[in-house]
Amino acid sequence: MSPTTVHRRRLRLGAIAASAAAVLTAGLLVAASAQAAQGCEVEYNVTGQWPGGFTADVKVINLGEPIDGWDLEWVWLEGQHVTQMWNAEYTTTGETVVAEDLGYNAEIATGASASFGFNGYWAGVNTNPTEFRLNGRVCDGSVGEPTTPPTSEPPTGSAA
Repeated sequence: MSPTTVHRRRLRLGAIAASAAAVLTAGLLVAASAQAAQGCEVEYNVTGQWPGGFTADVKVINLGEPIDGWDLEWVWLEGQHVTQMWNAEYTTTGETVVAEDLGYNAEIATGASASFGFNGYWAGVNTNPTEFRLNGRVCDGSVGEPTTPPTSEPPTGSAA
């Protein structure tokens, strides 16, 4: 083989490799920017109850794409509140409770779960929450596209 033929082959192979790398990079960028399907289910169980207090276990099951960082939100309509939580950190605003991962339990693979528990206070009636939201999406056992809040306020009416 002549040196010119070898040089041409190397140039063609280099061009093919560069094209393949460009296609692969473009595919990775598209995959990274695509939004993952979300879905979850929550198992909420009161494991002990006494006058004015109770203990509950919560299991969050990820039915969608893997999660890295989570918060679970629910509302109590009967005035209950958390007094102590383990395996998650909590904040409350009025009747709303938000439990957040602690870092070591932030990742939930598809089909896997994260669990936490808490002690709470109640007076009158201790009803279970009726709805849970994982990272803002309702946990109803279905899988769907992520929900995003609107970027601007919709018009409130027409000018007269």
